[in-house]
Amino acid sequence: MFKNLMNNYYFGKAGKADLTPDDLPTNRWQLFLDTLRTRFSALIRLNLMYVVAWIPTIIVIAICFTGFLNVSNQLDLGDGTSIQSQAYDQVAADIAAGIEVSETDKELYSSRLPVLTSQEASDQLLGLVNITLLLLIPCIAITGPVTSGVCYVTQHWSRDEHAFIWSDFKDAMKENWKQSLVVSLITGVLPLAVYTGYRFYGSMALTQPLMIVPQVLLIMVGIVWAISVTYMYPLIVSYRLRMRDVIRNALMLAIARLPMSVGIRVLHLLPCAIGVAGALFLNAQWFMLGLLLYYVLFGYSFSRFITSSYTNAVFDRFINPRIEGAPVNRGLHIEEEDDGEDEE
Repeated sequence: MFKNLMNNYYFGKAGKADLTPDDLPTNRWQLFLDTLRTRFSALIRLNLMYVVAWIPTIIVIAICFTGFLNVSNQLDLGDGTSIQSQAYDQVAADIAAGIEVSETDKELYSSRLPVLTSQEASDQLLGLVNITLLLLIPCIAITGPVTSGVCYVTQHWSRDEHAFIWSDFKDAMKENWKQSLVVSLITGVLPLAVYTGYRFYGSMALTQPLMIVPQVLLIMVGIVWAISVTYMYPLIVSYRLRMRDVIRNALMLAIARLPMSVGIRVLHLLPCAIGVAGALFLNAQWFMLGLLLYYVLFGYSFSRFITSSYTNAVFDRFINPRIEGAPVNRGLHIEEEDDGEDEE
């Protein structure tokens, strides 16, 4: 019984008819669901490779989030107390009443932190943001070459084509690491540059209202780059382009498909938004644990798979028909028109 089960898993069910071209998906949504079901376990294995490059970023963000919670707990509630000070007072009252407290509560009581005014809390948060954005530059930069390898593999899988997890990943990373590193380095530097410039021009706008214009322009630059990155890695692994042509084509595609470009970026940020909102507003820390497990096991490669499925359709519409001999609609069943009808 076990032998038959394993044979069915590896070789398919006996007596089942072979697939024909008519069995191919007829639309992109059906192709996405079919390939996702087929490659689900492979995406988990690919993610375990990909997440290694994101470990420094995860650590920095976790430290930043912890620091944000600590500052929030020290913030003055308006009556000279904070969330932490109220917890300390409760432990002190239990000790004074002779109630036995845990060692954790004793350590909490002995490490009492001061209550912060709104200005002090604001200064600490601004400093925390600056340090975090600075540390994220090298953390994000090192993910670029790895992303190109993952993008190559998921791009083939999303077209229902074969790709080896390790060898194709390694070859694509080796071939495209220079351009990918440029993209990831700019992606890492840009948040700090936009944030610093926004604060600088914002302070000047208090006395010179015209400084709002460069402030808005900086935000627009950050947004445009964020939606253009969706197309950059797929362009790098799909075509032989110079770096400036990669950026130019990505910008043009992002503008041409603006609603979908924004929608894909928002879709990628949705798990993070759910996890952070649950931790902050519902005070349920397991939201963050669930978010961490999602990205460690599946999240990064799944985001790449969604991006590859989407960009394949965009390239087939805007780029591949302009290239002589370039295949279009790979993985889809295309109805062939009858020759007699064409002549007529």
